[in-house]
Amino acid sequence: MTAPRTTPTLALCCAGRPVARYSYRPDLDPRLAPRPYLHPVTTLLGTPVTELMPADHPHHLGVGIAVPDVAGHNFWGGRTYVRDRGPTERDNHGVQRHTAFNLRDPDGFVEELSWRADEQELLRERRTVAVAELTDTAWALDFTFSLTNTTPGPLSLGSPATNGRTGAAYGGFFWRAPKAASVPDVYTADTEGEAAVHSRPADWVAFGGDRWTLVFSGATEPTRRDPWFVRTGGYPGVGSSLAHGERLPITAGGTVVRRIVTVVADGRLSREEAASLVRKAVTA
Repeated sequence: MTAPRTTPTLALCCAGRPVARYSYRPDLDPRLAPRPYLHPVTTLLGTPVTELMPADHPHHLGVGIAVPDVAGHNFWGGRTYVRDRGPTERDNHGVQRHTAFNLRDPDGFVEELSWRADEQELLRERRTVAVAELTDTAWALDFTFSLTNTTPGPLSLGSPATNGRTGAAYGGFFWRAPKAASVPDVYTADTEGEAAVHSRPADWVAFGGDRWTLVFSGATEPTRRDPWFVRTGGYPGVGSSLAHGERLPITAGGTVVRRIVTVVADGRLSREEAASLVRKAVTA
């Protein structure tokens, strides 16, 4: 698959420095489940901490919201996991269409999106993104999304895990980090390593490369209950699990809201430093 062609973007700045670029109308192959994304995202010193359309997973698009199963439609991209069949090529991809900016400032925006499949709107999203300086080496990305069911009846969100693939409950907020020669460290306040952190809730999850650290935290009670989806060995990525053990239902007219705050820091953070920065970021 080819890289996206030139599309409209906006820059996000922190302390007068550009730290992220947001593509809100990307021109992408339908098999990638086209959707707005943040890329590149960098530390304050300019180190990249996202990756776009990597060879191992071309449908990974920097930072954004992606759900592999919305009432049977694929808003994640790539193949669809089918129970008793495994990953399957299907013509069931949806698209997230930017419809408007309610607010657009150098340090954030409020956006309206329409999640559509087969020419029908399934969900309407309001996305609020803001950046804030924490220290001279760290800043915070505050990302809130609300998904409202605009269909006449109930629908539900699923994942490969709810469709039979153990350990693959991805879907929701997702951050694809750059792949490097060394596997990134991952740890929480009381444990470390992919096996220990993956598929479990935690107040925060730190993800560290050679010259950077990302610290993810759920900033609302529903978000804190969502287990984390973590990959380090196959590829580097962290996300939330909206549908971990069972499908997440949304009634007609109902809304699901999640807020994730991510610390983006230069250098390697200790547990104490990660916890301190998260507390500051969530209350900033």
